[in-house]
Amino acid sequence: MSDQNVRNAGFTSSGIARGSLASSMMSHEAKSSGGGVHSGGPTSTLQEMGARGSTHSTGFTSSGISGGSQAAHMMSQEARSHGGGTPRGGTTSTVQSV
Repeated sequence: MSDQNVRNAGFTSSGIARGSLASSMMSHEAKSSGGGVHSGGPTSTLQEMGARGSTHSTGFTSSGISGGSQAAHMMSQEARSHGGGTPRGGTTSTVQSV
């Protein structure tokens, strides 16, 4: 995942850009969770990366998730909480796709 992809999606150091993929994700996530965006969810995870201005060393790469990385830890936690698999549209799959 590149820093440019995160910015292009609308996750920026000054917040989520209006009319962007990021704002659409935030809206969808808030509606599906009863009005809020959860800490550790796809929107907040990507926004944290956008605010830092760097995705380096997170472990989300163009060739997959790096073993032992923050991304691997996220994927493992998500899989445990969903009975062994990472769901489509979940944090790990969404962040990896960007």
